[in-house]
Amino acid sequence: MRILKRVALVGVALATAALCQACDSNPTANPTGIDPLIGRGEVEKVRGGFTFTEGPVWIGSKGLLLFSDVAADTIHQLQPPATVTVFRRPTGESNGLGLDAQGRLIASEGANRRVSRTLADGTIVTVADRWQGKRLNSPNDNITSSDGTIYFTDPPYGVPAGQARELDFQGVFRVDPAGKLHLESADMNRPNGVALSTDEKTLYVDDTAAGLVRRFPVRPDGSLGPPTTFVPATGGGGDGMAVDDAGNLYVATDGGVKVYQRNGMPWGTISVPEVPSNCTFGGPDRKTLYITAKTSLYRITLKVPGLP
Repeated sequence: MRILKRVALVGVALATAALCQACDSNPTANPTGIDPLIGRGEVEKVRGGFTFTEGPVWIGSKGLLLFSDVAADTIHQLQPPATVTVFRRPTGESNGLGLDAQGRLIASEGANRRVSRTLADGTIVTVADRWQGKRLNSPNDNITSSDGTIYFTDPPYGVPAGQARELDFQGVFRVDPAGKLHLESADMNRPNGVALSTDEKTLYVDDTAAGLVRRFPVRPDGSLGPPTTFVPATGGGGDGMAVDDAGNLYVATDGGVKVYQRNGMPWGTISVPEVPSNCTFGGPDRKTLYITAKTSLYRITLKVPGLP
């Protein structure tokens, strides 16, 4: 989810994150005194009958959620509690959705092999579709920092049948505020979900095939430093991710949404009836975690709010 009013929300989250610094040196510490899974509600099915849901993003200014149905080539709109309508079709088989610093929709379009931006008048423009003259594989997920830097992953999952890959690697890319594309990592097997820490100084990227999550330091110019392994084994897969105000990381895995402290220690798992693909925080208090999972959309109420 990825940027609506992120500047203000990051400021709020920074105060909370400052209390969390002790956890990096003490693996058993609970720096905020809050287990994010204690007192949670029940997982609720919002709507089913889709083909493959992905990429949820909360639009705070309108109080609604957008999410992709990849194979159906559709972006749906949820008006809570349960009114679902078509927002856009076709979509280039969009997967991950996000918002830029101006609240404009950023879509990772697998079939179109590009990242796009939807302007205020509805015009859809290309943000990135080629690296050094070669077509991208199939952009999967994206997130935008408060200064307008866009990070996205480019595994080959969505390369259309009959089209050849032109890149011989699966990249993690950055689009700087001026619109220039930069390759930040080319050594991951299947880079997938991305998330920024509350202070925007860390980019989390999971590798689905390797079943791990990496942590990249974000330099002042937005470029990424050498990564370290944050979660060495998710227990199966690893897809979309979200971060709460306390800095906890929520990872959609084959075994449910797994929740990790800022130092990588696990809190526990949110069990979902179907294998989850992605998640994001939303609702007026930002305490509703929306979860896309195979053919359905789910939600659960948590005690700790998260960044949309």
